[in-house]
Amino acid sequence: MYSASFQSMAFTVFRIVCVLLGIVGTTFLVPLLAALACGERQVLLSFVVPMLCSWVAAAAGLLLGRGRKASLSTRGAFAVVALGWISTSLFGAVPLYASGAIPSLTDAVFESVSGFSTTGASILSDVEALPRSMNLWRCQMHWLGGMGIVALTVALLPVLGVGGFQLIKAETTGPEKGKLTPKITTTAKVLWFIYCGMTLVQALLLRLAGMDWLDAVSHAFSTLGTGGFSTRNASIGAYGSPAIDWICTVFMFLAGINFSLYFYLFTGKCAEVRKDSELKAYLLVVAGAVLLVTLCNMPAYGGLLRSLRYSSFQVLSILSTAGFATTDFTTWVPAAQLVIFALFLIGGCSGSTGGGIKVIRWVILGKQLHNEILRMLHPHGVFTIRINHRAGRKDVVFSVAAFMFLYVLLVAITALFTTLFGLDIFSSFSGAMSMVGNIGPGFNKLGPSQNFGFLPAAVKWWYSLMMITGRLEFYTIMIFFMPSFWRK
Repeated sequence: MYSASFQSMAFTVFRIVCVLLGIVGTTFLVPLLAALACGERQVLLSFVVPMLCSWVAAAAGLLLGRGRKASLSTRGAFAVVALGWISTSLFGAVPLYASGAIPSLTDAVFESVSGFSTTGASILSDVEALPRSMNLWRCQMHWLGGMGIVALTVALLPVLGVGGFQLIKAETTGPEKGKLTPKITTTAKVLWFIYCGMTLVQALLLRLAGMDWLDAVSHAFSTLGTGGFSTRNASIGAYGSPAIDWICTVFMFLAGINFSLYFYLFTGKCAEVRKDSELKAYLLVVAGAVLLVTLCNMPAYGGLLRSLRYSSFQVLSILSTAGFATTDFTTWVPAAQLVIFALFLIGGCSGSTGGGIKVIRWVILGKQLHNEILRMLHPHGVFTIRINHRAGRKDVVFSVAAFMFLYVLLVAITALFTTLFGLDIFSSFSGAMSMVGNIGPGFNKLGPSQNFGFLPAAVKWWYSLMMITGRLEFYTIMIFFMPSFWRK
């Protein structure tokens, strides 16, 4: 028998996950309204039935715990985030599968996990054949997963009587987590308010640039969530519009920045932005990569401006892990491809919606390397890492080293697993990096002009697990599946 404390934790976890599903189910109203507007009556029940079921679950979670004191330990926070993401990913697949848009359950789950984890890898070869409301839902999953489905729940968590800082720590990215405001629920609301505002601005700009409203909203969802799902088979390249390309390029760049910095800007704390070490490194990476790829591609595109348009778009698409495409970068000259491949290993900033290793971890490792060189020259010297003009904790270096080890290990295991099913080495390796880093496209058979539909079911299920594990930066999912987690 389990102890009373474990049972209490399990009950609290159940309540929060139920409310989380209710919140996600409520967002079905957006594609449901789109289906009504487009006359797609055949998919209405695919949204209505799971939405009503989620409301029943949320009501049960809210009502069963009324008058009961709630508490959530660190172990409980890990359970909420892990179960929340797994259950939400399965739940998001219901409309895709029930409507017949994706008739395979394995494929529907893969598409849903790819959506919520903001990976953007699709099994679909013809997305334009889907009902428009289903394409909107695919893109909306990016938007929900980008800022964090648990963070959205935390913004509403006072009704459950549970503090949310442990939940935010278990879901957000980066080696260090903190609060922007004294209350973590206020922090979550502020970040979501900024996120919604940026999404609205991009949608309006895309509409003015020539997209219809449904496409504009869909692509704004995908861009700010740094996901990469599109309503067109040729992705953003289908529009052939320089204005649309540049709008998406700018917003992919913005989505790759730590959203905390936007809060500092809006509150007049510009000094916090100016001294941010990660932002400086991010700007250097963007500028250097865009310059190199643009110069490499000038002969192919016949001029500087045209090369800059396509090169900067693809650099920001991979660096932010959005995964959009206006061209097939695997056809570029080898030097340009090498730069793109290097960006697979970097990713966006911590606290952004981007995936990958994160710029701050490379900053920390770079500063530690500098200190090691100095220590060899001055054996008795004392050297510390300075981040944002402040001395950093030594244990942050250990944390980053452990993360990097896990990252390489999971990429290697995933690549090895896929080679067992006949995939070539480079496709397997780039696919593994794409799944663990939530990037989207890979190289060769998994390139931007290809899809993941041909992969065996076993690979798709493993990829789905890796996408969630990568989105939560490993520890949350790994701890949840450790036997010691379930002991009394």
